[in-house]
Amino acid sequence: MLAIFQKGFANPPEELNSPGSSSRKQKLPRETLQEFLSSHPSANTFSLCFGDATALAYVRPTSPFSQDQRCFCGYEDIYCLFLGRLNNLCALNRQYGVSKGTNEPMLVIEAYRTLRDRGPYPADQVVKDLDGSFAFVVFDSKAGTVFTALGSDGGVKLFWGIAADGSVVISDDLETIKAGCAKSFAPFPAGCMFHSEGGLMSFEHPMNRVKAMPRIDSEGAMCGANFKVDVYSRVNSMPRVGSEVNWMDWTSRDAL
Repeated sequence: MLAIFQKGFANPPEELNSPGSSSRKQKLPRETLQEFLSSHPSANTFSLCFGDATALAYVRPTSPFSQDQRCFCGYEDIYCLFLGRLNNLCALNRQYGVSKGTNEPMLVIEAYRTLRDRGPYPADQVVKDLDGSFAFVVFDSKAGTVFTALGSDGGVKLFWGIAADGSVVISDDLETIKAGCAKSFAPFPAGCMFHSEGGLMSFEHPMNRVKAMPRIDSEGAMCGANFKVDVYSRVNSMPRVGSEVNWMDWTSRDAL
């Protein structure tokens, strides 16, 4: 899967942009999207663009029984790219009151809508309730927000980086990230979630800060930083979002 968001739209951590990168080596978002689509048979790929601000693309799995499940769906101006599987999907469908045939990306959209509109629980608890190997990217085109998370079990990999124009690139395809972002990329941290307005935080350890760690490649060049939970530092407060408060108001938390 591939998601690209224009500079200033997703506001990723500054440390993701490596000082050793040159914009001449990084590619523009449209180049990365075209190369991603052209590297797979056209019958298996799908993409959706929102002007120059956002692009979403995914490759259909070659086998319906593949453990490396890839799904894409949209509902009420909310779109979700999903990779992996949820072991407790049936239980979550009952919890959110959706039909038992609802798949993983539709469940994630429903959970996002609940958080955005009614939110009886903090976002970290909702994501922590997802049991399985998973990665997802949610784009709310009406609100103009991005929400991404990666499961903690290491079964699914996700990467993010910075394109030549400063856009954020998110993909499970490491070669796509390397080609498009040069040195300005890093693995997305497992057990963490990112919101375009609230930043990066751990849903496993929400009381601990996530900090950037310097990363050097095999050639000795500085790359986009790795992000790790700092077991010795705590956030000042852990906000709890109620039904009268919009869950997207994370800006009071310094997640880095």
